[in-house]
Amino acid sequence: MPKIQPISDLRNHANEISDFCRQTREPVYITRNGTGDMVILNIDEYERQMDLIDLYSKLAEAEKEIAEGAEGKDFSAVARSLRGLVHGKI
Repeated sequence: MPKIQPISDLRNHANEISDFCRQTREPVYITRNGTGDMVILNIDEYERQMDLIDLYSKLAEAEKEIAEGAEGKDFSAVARSLRGLVHGKI
């Protein structure tokens, strides 16, 4: 169940809202005059969601390239190459 609070609670109970977001990793929805206005989210959770959006964007770009005929590389060959770089054997 989403946590919904009026904007006056943001002014009067900011620390409690911050603690709730940090402890539960859940957002708090803030209303103004009974209408949704903003969402409060812990910074770590926000950054995690931004990273996921970035990852999904990169995956969509890769899928588009594949659909357009781009040729991929063999995973085993790439893994061997990276292992060699890590271990200095290339």
